[in-house]
Amino acid sequence: MKQLFSLVLAGIIGGLITLGGYSLLQPDTLALTQPEAYAQAVKNVNLPVHANAFPFDFKEAAAKAMPAVVHISATMSRTARNNGSDPFRFFFGDEFNSPFGQGQPPAGGTGSGVIYSPDGYIITNNHVVASANELEVTLYDNRTFKAQVIGTDEKTDLAVIKIEATNLPALPLANSDEAEVGEWVLAVGNPFDLTSTVTAGIISAKGRNINLLGGGRSIESFIQTDAAVNPGNSGGALVDAQGRLLGINTAIATRTGVFSGYSFAIPIGLAARIADDIIEYGSFQRAFLGVTIVDLDSEYAQELGVDFSQGVVIEELADGGSAQYAGLLPKDIIVGVNGREVKSVPELQEIVGRSKVGDTLNLIVNRRGKQQTVAVRLKAG
Repeated sequence: MKQLFSLVLAGIIGGLITLGGYSLLQPDTLALTQPEAYAQAVKNVNLPVHANAFPFDFKEAAAKAMPAVVHISATMSRTARNNGSDPFRFFFGDEFNSPFGQGQPPAGGTGSGVIYSPDGYIITNNHVVASANELEVTLYDNRTFKAQVIGTDEKTDLAVIKIEATNLPALPLANSDEAEVGEWVLAVGNPFDLTSTVTAGIISAKGRNINLLGGGRSIESFIQTDAAVNPGNSGGALVDAQGRLLGINTAIATRTGVFSGYSFAIPIGLAARIADDIIEYGSFQRAFLGVTIVDLDSEYAQELGVDFSQGVVIEELADGGSAQYAGLLPKDIIVGVNGREVKSVPELQEIVGRSKVGDTLNLIVNRRGKQQTVAVRLKAG
């Protein structure tokens, strides 16, 4: 089916490009149009109002979240910008390179980040800081700091940077597993360089794979929301109605390069796991199940002779991998892990991604119509 939207990394305000080749070049100034210019005549409709129809006052959540979200300015040298393998060239496009010669001022862009610890560690997106040779972080109180990249993980689009500061306002973490579709959330960031902007929406879906990061060893299990997210929001916070950090805003679905109704955030359960590894080891210490997997659907369920159509089918096993060693077989259907139901590949990828090398996962597997539990000890890749 032909996709209706392009998928755009919601980050570097200087310019982005979608997987489909859409170029978004953000000008230095933002034209603001009065809403009245687009007003349409509508009929007044009286709807029943219940006392708990809109139970949340977002002032407290916003007040907690805004001081923990920072503005990131990334500067890239001309040499790096002209490097064909550089991710910034992918985001900005070739047309940004050709007119300029020696002496051209460094390119740059801006994004957002979330204070992860009081001693200066900040989570953001990899595409916000990739190939930058200088980073400047501006806090909510307008203090500025030079930042260094501690580590990045391209396959999850996460990065950790650090500033030399103490007593910073880190947010408490929500349990992203317990977040439910329909819950209110806030997106906090710096869209179009409009610092400390807060928008509200609901969780529209969970475990969403949008094929943004190129497959392979990527982990995509996004929280989808309808909170407005635009270029400059990348790396910013998705928080719940209590002001707890629920995710890291990363991408938008769009026809135009700006928000068109859907945005995507990396669940904090996964982001925190990766950030902890980067802080301790400098990189994400990834654990692998050692399988090639696909989603079960009704057609495949009929082929396999099962009366359910949700789960994850093992297609191939890596030689010597964790799954093969544990005795799993091709066409086994994984329907749960550690007592948690698993309905899709993104859900399983997130669970494995949050696990450490050496952890044991108890997989609930349907094999030729019979259910069993298989303990799998995860190995490094």
